[in-house]
Amino acid sequence: MTPISTNNHDPDLCSSNDSSPVIRKRVVFTMGGKGGVGKTGTMLALAEWFHANEVAVTLLDLDSENKAAGSLKHYFPDIAHSVNIHTPAGLDAFIDYLADDGPPVILADMGGGSGKVALDWFDAMHPEIAPLCIAFTAIAVITPDPASVQSLLAWSSRLRDRVQYIVVENASNPLPDFSYWRHSEQAGLFREEFRPLTLSMEFRLPDLENAARQHGFTLGQVARRAASVPILQKTSLVLRAQAYNRRLFLEFDKATELLVP
Repeated sequence: MTPISTNNHDPDLCSSNDSSPVIRKRVVFTMGGKGGVGKTGTMLALAEWFHANEVAVTLLDLDSENKAAGSLKHYFPDIAHSVNIHTPAGLDAFIDYLADDGPPVILADMGGGSGKVALDWFDAMHPEIAPLCIAFTAIAVITPDPASVQSLLAWSSRLRDRVQYIVVENASNPLPDFSYWRHSEQAGLFREEFRPLTLSMEFRLPDLENAARQHGFTLGQVARRAASVPILQKTSLVLRAQAYNRRLFLEFDKATELLVP
């Protein structure tokens, strides 16, 4: 994976010798909209998946309204960068990350309610970004709540085919019912048009999830016994974290072509 070139005006920048398109950087971002569906948890796991696969990433915390527990900065204070996309300066900073010669992958965690400003910006800037040979993967985290699916559909109506889609079914209870996502007419039309890749994220014990969030540790850190608080050192929680991470990583493996350049 080749870092992005700074020669943004070369008409042949996105073509290889055989004229096939070359992706020089990929932006993987969560769709904003409905909060509390597990977007940040998904991005935390993805960050650790990239690390396990030795793929360098830039972490961008775009969730300006979530400054405490739950933000990327809460878990990765030394390496995650905060960008306020609700301001022109923040949007310009995001573009600078796209154009630099840094890691080939950007993980950007959108906040709940960031839809309009983010989508307006995407509409305005996508023509300028296209010559940079950047691919976009939009991750929608849905729960059995139909509102989470409706949020996905609203975003896709604006993003259209300018991105590739991953849908993560987050089992927010032990017996999740994803019937709205799987059987509603609107969701069916979305799947038919955009062919998203659907991944599963199993239900996780609240005792583990809540303690990890409260103390600022990822499930991967718990699984590696790197969490320095007694409750997260309990063997039962460590073993569960290891199982959760292992199975989630197997799901991410299915999406490799949508996650790396």
